[in-house]
Amino acid sequence: MKIESGKLERLKFLSRVIEKESHHLAVSLSRVFKEPFTAERAKTAYSDDDFSESLEAFTSRFARLQDTLGDKLIPHLLNAMGEKPASVIDNLDKAERFGWITSADEWLAIRDLRNQMVHEYIEDLVKLTSAIQTAQIFVPTLLSAAKALENELQKRGWSV
Repeated sequence: MKIESGKLERLKFLSRVIEKESHHLAVSLSRVFKEPFTAERAKTAYSDDDFSESLEAFTSRFARLQDTLGDKLIPHLLNAMGEKPASVIDNLDKAERFGWITSADEWLAIRDLRNQMVHEYIEDLVKLTSAIQTAQIFVPTLLSAAKALENELQKRGWSV
């Protein structure tokens, strides 16, 4: 299927972005979780600037990859395929049907987690600990979706 050059360039750009974001998230994951993430460890983020920066990088990279995949790449890819992008949930349902994500409901939970980590974690160590632990569980889901979407782009000749 031939698509207009502007759409193709946008897809290629997003392909490059998700490759970098996936790599950086994996690096942050290994740094933050080199030992178990507990409330005690979360507390050290207030006094350990290096750990605080690693934690901030992890949460930012998790949020950024989720956003790039769900709110940017999926709608652009659907549009390039001739599908009409719609609401987030409709796009996620299509992404699930195409096999790019395992579950639209799970993706919405990841999206909610992203919002919680970005907006609520600073004040409450219990929420921070829970959110970070849950994010760790969902990292493979994000990386798998990134790979599935990249495979789709490659299959169609729309990646770098």
